[in-house]
Amino acid sequence: MTGVTLTMKGIGGNLALASGITMTLMGGMVFVLCLALVFIVNSENPVMGLLISVAIAIAFNVLAFFIAPWFMDLSQKWLYKTRWIDLTELETKSPETLEVLQRVCSENNLKTPRVGIIDDQNPTAFTYGSLPNSARLVVSEGLFTYLDDDEVAAVYAHELGHIVHWDFAVMTVASTLVQITYLIYVFATRMGNKGGEKVKDVVGTVGLVAYIFYIIGTYLLLYLSRTREYFADRFAAETTGNPNALSRALVKIAYGLVEEAQKATEPSRLMEGTRALGIYDHKAAPSTGTAYRISAAPAQIGRVFLWDLFNPWGWWMELNSTHPLTGKRVRALSTYAEQLGLEIEFDMGRIVGEGRHLSKSKLYGNFVLDLLLYLAPILGFLGGLIVGIATLKPGLEVLPIACPLIGIGIGILAKTLVMFPNFHNAPQTNILTLMSDPYASPLRGQPAYLQGELIGRGDAGYRFGSDLKLQDPTGLLFLRYASRFGPIGNFLFGMKKVKSLIGMELKTLGWFRRGVMPWMDLIRLESDSGTTVKSYHRFWSFILGGGAIALGVGAIVFWLQTSI
Repeated sequence: MTGVTLTMKGIGGNLALASGITMTLMGGMVFVLCLALVFIVNSENPVMGLLISVAIAIAFNVLAFFIAPWFMDLSQKWLYKTRWIDLTELETKSPETLEVLQRVCSENNLKTPRVGIIDDQNPTAFTYGSLPNSARLVVSEGLFTYLDDDEVAAVYAHELGHIVHWDFAVMTVASTLVQITYLIYVFATRMGNKGGEKVKDVVGTVGLVAYIFYIIGTYLLLYLSRTREYFADRFAAETTGNPNALSRALVKIAYGLVEEAQKATEPSRLMEGTRALGIYDHKAAPSTGTAYRISAAPAQIGRVFLWDLFNPWGWWMELNSTHPLTGKRVRALSTYAEQLGLEIEFDMGRIVGEGRHLSKSKLYGNFVLDLLLYLAPILGFLGGLIVGIATLKPGLEVLPIACPLIGIGIGILAKTLVMFPNFHNAPQTNILTLMSDPYASPLRGQPAYLQGELIGRGDAGYRFGSDLKLQDPTGLLFLRYASRFGPIGNFLFGMKKVKSLIGMELKTLGWFRRGVMPWMDLIRLESDSGTTVKSYHRFWSFILGGGAIALGVGAIVFWLQTSI
């Protein structure tokens, strides 16, 4: 059943509002920064400076709107060897996709987008451009490898939703504006280094404001990115009349990403480079893909969505994600299936019911405290800065520097005591069991023993990366390594040791953590041949925390001694 308008009550927010707020604030930020810089350069004629700043702001927006897609074309061709195809080839790959593509373009008076394919088996799809009639819709070969015809059509319908909604164009402009704020920050910093004291003060302020705007703009962009995904999902459900196909597609894409990750010694540069544009955040793939890989029933897949739907850490971690959590998207698609009178896949009704019986005290009882501990180094810095400024006196000018150092150190130590609990009674378990735990946290690590094969590095495109990928019979997990010798030791481990470990069957001990991307902080690796590798996350946390406190206290003592 196609053409049915589906309700989104409580799902995804408001796309028009998100787009309007993002574009208005980002445009305003760029305008204010351009205005400030022009006033500095041409301060003797502020009226002319105002006119020039307006022209610059408008030029930035126009250039970003029309030129950015052409730069994208060049980068796609250079980095990923994108190949543009005609509709005949698309029909041979997915007949239903061609039908959906032609129908959507006809109903919305759109020119058929330029269709591209990247020769990469990691399944993905993305859209970019300036105007709907000049849009580009690019997918990878992996999409046709891992998805059935109706699922491929649903993915194309999702991407067409971005074109119909114009949100792909808004993202193109907004992304460019965010980068402009950062370029202005860099320009202001360099300009301040060359000027006099007065210019340094003014330009330094502009640079600080530019960096703050860059951070704010980044989070606005992430919010817009998540909102537009919900609306594109609904468009696909309305267009195809088959929201279940998109649900399956999302799960299979995660599965495909996990499968391809097992074959490669390094993560795909395509997935890293198109993370914000793609239909799926590849960093969230291990949990869903792992469940699909071994599950005999959809309900088993649904269990990994409990964390997405009910754990407050899911909401917090999603703030830094380009996409909504998969469980939330599948749940929304399930409500559309209900509205269309279709049977719901992945048994989301039962999963939601199970989630309502989870222990609220375990989920929410310590969340505020845990969040404060998670942010303790930042809060310690801010608290120390406030104390240092409040107690500033003649002869104690060092306090605004020393107190924040002490605050950071105290924050790191407090966080460390919670992050790395005793591991001597760690249970033997598997990756799927860990990922199905709805109470898992990025802060409170779960000590666990795992046994599996080390299949590659975890650092994208970095041949000397020290982080690793472990595969057991139930799934894939990233392992984070920390040498006792710090960054130099990490580099040497990645350069000399990792290659010899890849392919080995290993026993691993570490602290499991759940975020958008699950991972384990390593304690120890052991092979049957006697090879042992130790990791020192807790050691370095204590060193950093204690070192920051020592530096702060030492600075105060040194200052007092030299002032006497």
